[in-house]
Amino acid sequence: MSHHSLHDSPFDLSNKTAFVTGGNGGIGLGIAQGFIEHGASVAIAARNADKLSAAVDTLTQAAEGDSSRVLALSCDVTDRASIQSALDETMSTFGGWDIIVNNAGTNRRSDEPQNLSDEDWRYVIDTNLTSMHNVSSLTFDHMRDKGAGKYINIGSMMSIFGTAYASAYAASKGGVVQYTKSCAVAWAKHNVQANAILPGWIVTEMTNQFKELFPERYKLVQDRTPADRWGVPADLAGAAVFLASSASDFVTGTFIPVDGGYSVW
Repeated sequence: MSHHSLHDSPFDLSNKTAFVTGGNGGIGLGIAQGFIEHGASVAIAARNADKLSAAVDTLTQAAEGDSSRVLALSCDVTDRASIQSALDETMSTFGGWDIIVNNAGTNRRSDEPQNLSDEDWRYVIDTNLTSMHNVSSLTFDHMRDKGAGKYINIGSMMSIFGTAYASAYAASKGGVVQYTKSCAVAWAKHNVQANAILPGWIVTEMTNQFKELFPERYKLVQDRTPADRWGVPADLAGAAVFLASSASDFVTGTFIPVDGGYSVW
């Protein structure tokens, strides 16, 4: 679809720039692709260089070959200086940003919460929660100065549910929702919206071994999902485009599960 047909639509993202952490694969790449298809330029910030370069190819193809709308940035979201340098490059390439997607995330598991090491706890909290605070803090002044902006923070089903084996992950993802609400309340007066998306069970690099390793649990998830399937990264694009666009200017502090109905029952 050519994005030119969208110019009169509230979902048109032409002349907008999105900065997406963890944008080189999985959900982050699915969202970045949705933005590209709606006319935006996208900076993807992530660690893995091979995945970054593959993601650039995917996004350039989605941009009908226009590689000027795609920027790949090597960035460690647990390092504030690394975030700042990625933002500096985004600023010099695109002149700023209109949409921030805090998507970078990781998980470390233990059988029960008390068995999770201090190191694993910190690693998950730093990657999933502290990074969101750092990216948001470093990008906000520019949004305030422009008088408009969109923050989209990626939570999880674990923002709602708990789980014995992923205590730090669940704590961080619950924190994503509460942090999002705090930003929404603080920034509404500047016409800056902050919302969260809570992906359900999505087939990504992070979960694609799940089917091979735990076929019976994979099937349990599918059977418990009213839509009767696992999601794919492209399933997240619609909610993200909505929350990135002028269609959601009066929507802030919300969280939208994108889970095929998994969290409903």
